[in-house]
Amino acid sequence: MAHPLSRIIDQLKREPSRTGSIVITVFGDAIVPRGGSVWLGTLLEFFESLDIDSGVVRTAMSRLAADGWLTREKVGRNSFYRLADKGHQTFEAATRHIYDPPSSDWTGRFELLLIGNGEDRDASREALRNAGFGSPLPGVWVAPSGVPVPDEAAGAIRLEVSAEDDSGRRLLSASWPLDRTADAYLKFMKTFEPLHAAIGRGTTLSDADAFTARILLIHHYRRVVLRDPLLPESLLPADWPGRAARALCGEIYRALLAPSEQWLDGHGTNEKGPLPAARKLLERRFGA
Repeated sequence: MAHPLSRIIDQLKREPSRTGSIVITVFGDAIVPRGGSVWLGTLLEFFESLDIDSGVVRTAMSRLAADGWLTREKVGRNSFYRLADKGHQTFEAATRHIYDPPSSDWTGRFELLLIGNGEDRDASREALRNAGFGSPLPGVWVAPSGVPVPDEAAGAIRLEVSAEDDSGRRLLSASWPLDRTADAYLKFMKTFEPLHAAIGRGTTLSDADAFTARILLIHHYRRVVLRDPLLPESLLPADWPGRAARALCGEIYRALLAPSEQWLDGHGTNEKGPLPAARKLLERRFGA
C-alpha cells in the first residue's frame, strides 16, 4: 500500500515551486507558537523530507528576508530566522482566518472601502485580500461589516452598505469568485481525504511524517481559505463545500498535532537551544 503522504508530495512536485510559501506556512503554523525563531538547519531537515534541495531553501529564505518577511540573526556560522514586523501583522489576520470558526454575529451590512490611485492601492491590495475583502472594481473593496481593516488600508474612505436588495447581492457576486473557491475546496478535500481515511483506519505516522503532513495540510488549506471571504451562512449556497473542507482539515490537524509537536521537540532549535513548548492556542485551533 502506498504511503499516505506519497500522493500529496507527488502532487506538490508537479506544481510550480512554492518553497517560499511553504516556509511561510511553517512559520505561521509551527514556529510562531514556539517563540518565533528557528535555526535554518531545522528548516533544511524538514524540506529534505519533501526532496527539496537545500540551495532552493536558502534562496527562498534570502528572498523572504529581502522582501521584509523574515529577519536573520547569525550566531557563529549558524543562521536563525524569525518573522519581521511586516510578517507578524499579516500573520495575525491570516491566523484568525485559517483556524478560528467563522463569525456568527453578522449584522446584515457590509464594509465598503474606496482606495485612490497610487502607492496606497498597491500596498493595501494583498493585505485586503488576505483579510477577506473582495474587489468588484479597481480601488473598491468589500467585506462583511466587522471584518478588521488592515493597517495598510487605514487611509481608505469607509462606507457601510446593505446587501439585502438585488443590487447588494450583485455587488457580492462581483466581489468574490465563489465558484472558483468552491472548486478549490473540493480539490483540497480530494487531495487529503485518503490521508484522513488512513488515519481513520489506524495508520500510524512517524513523528517526522506527521509534521510533514501537518505542514502540507495547512499549506494547501490556507491557499484556499485566505481567498475565501468567509461570508455569513445566509449568503452562501446550501451545498457550500467550505464547511466540509474546514471539518476535514480540523480532524486531520488534531490527529497530527501530538506527533508533529514531538518532532519539533526533538528537532526544532533556535539560538538558545531547543524550541520552547507551544502555547495552549494550538489545542484551540479548529475549535467549534
